[in-house]
Amino acid sequence: MEVGLGLAIIGIALAVGLAGAGSALGIGYAASAANGVISEDPSKFGSLFILVALPGTQGIYGFLVGVMVMMQLGLIGGGEMVAISVGTGWQILGACLPVGIAGLASGAHQGRVSAAGAAVVAKQPEDFFKAVIMSAMVETYAVLGLLVSILLIFAIQL
Repeated sequence: MEVGLGLAIIGIALAVGLAGAGSALGIGYAASAANGVISEDPSKFGSLFILVALPGTQGIYGFLVGVMVMMQLGLIGGGEMVAISVGTGWQILGACLPVGIAGLASGAHQGRVSAAGAAVVAKQPEDFFKAVIMSAMVETYAVLGLLVSILLIFAIQL
């Protein structure tokens, strides 16, 4: 395997791995809090499920970027594998970092906000959408990381 391709694969791994780790942490925080509420009132499962699922999107964003890069390089999709220089490998690695780093940080913090939202659902179920909006605010930065990664990937000349 050439060095350029190896660097690109490291970028793919970081995009998917970091964003996935952020989602796993966030879902873990939110699900722990939600389970406490469900143990007292199982009828709140539907509202709590939404709050628990919100931090999962960061992992999807990282996966999307990883698949996009793999398709461009011909690693999947049936196309011919593209030979890339070391410089291009570094560019791809760098392009994968925004979604990975933003996904790690925002996924974990969105989980904490969703966990606090579980307390809102427990005490004031009518304010559920306020809790969702607070959690979605953290999502903004994951979306920005995704957009920057996509724009950078499309800007790289293979």
